[in-house]
Amino acid sequence: MTNLTQKRPLISVIMSVYNNDRFLKIAIDSILSQTFGDFEFLIVDDGSTDRSPQILQSYAAKDDRIRVIQQANQGVTRSLNTLIQKAKGEFLARMDADDISCPTRFAQQVQFLQQHPEVVCVGGCYDFIDEAGRVLMHHQTATTDTEIQQLALTGNTPINHPSAMMRRSAVVLVGGYDPSFKSAQDLDLWLKLGEVGKLANLPETVLLYRQHAQSASEQKQLEQTANRRLACERAWKRRGIEGQFTATEPWRPFDRTSRHQFMLRYGWHFFNQGERYAAIVYGLRSIQALPLAIDGWKLLACALIKPVPQPTLN
Repeated sequence: MTNLTQKRPLISVIMSVYNNDRFLKIAIDSILSQTFGDFEFLIVDDGSTDRSPQILQSYAAKDDRIRVIQQANQGVTRSLNTLIQKAKGEFLARMDADDISCPTRFAQQVQFLQQHPEVVCVGGCYDFIDEAGRVLMHHQTATTDTEIQQLALTGNTPINHPSAMMRRSAVVLVGGYDPSFKSAQDLDLWLKLGEVGKLANLPETVLLYRQHAQSASEQKQLEQTANRRLACERAWKRRGIEGQFTATEPWRPFDRTSRHQFMLRYGWHFFNQGERYAAIVYGLRSIQALPLAIDGWKLLACALIKPVPQPTLN
């Protein structure tokens, strides 16, 4: 017989894992280290063939808040819907297996949702990091419902998916993630949630968002663009409005030319921050992408021999 007095967790953390053993431990540790501890941690191992299953089971054996579900590979969208069905919490907190949640993320988001009952989903600002954990850039997000809705309706994803905390009741009301979307399922969900409540982002950084060549976002950008357009077209039809899709520029590398440009951008960022080694790393990566482009060699030469700027003290 079920214990009816058993306390339900306030938050259900939901994470889908597929061959993420490289970054999985630090992602899990960032959740277990939250200052707000009233949560269950639901994880689908979506048919991983690396060491992810063993890592997950070792954590589940040590912390009873963790529940691991093993399944054959079904993709992230179906995996997340499975987790939503099993979740007991009032709030759903998304997490990805290669990112890092900041320690006070849950505390800040729970407080915000409790103080703003009209809001059905809240994200936050985030920093891009590379595979070594180096900060590449800060992303300041729109914070108001009006700004976020305008961005979403033009195809620009306004809430970082693994930073989001949602009201489970609202997610269930709109039918969860659309299983026909293998990518951009988050934008489709934000658009649907925006039709039953308000959306928000915290102005504080709540997540370190990892960028690496094996990430799904980097490998599927053309598919994501097509799916974002489809999500917008469906939302325009539901809302009875004429929309304009503007999210046509890549926001992450997707070919050799764009990889070269992004590596240059990051390399000069590190050089100007006085981080010579990181500037050399990204100079080499820019050259690897386009060996005949002179600007990559210029970055590398500056990183190797030119005095780096000294950080200013506030």
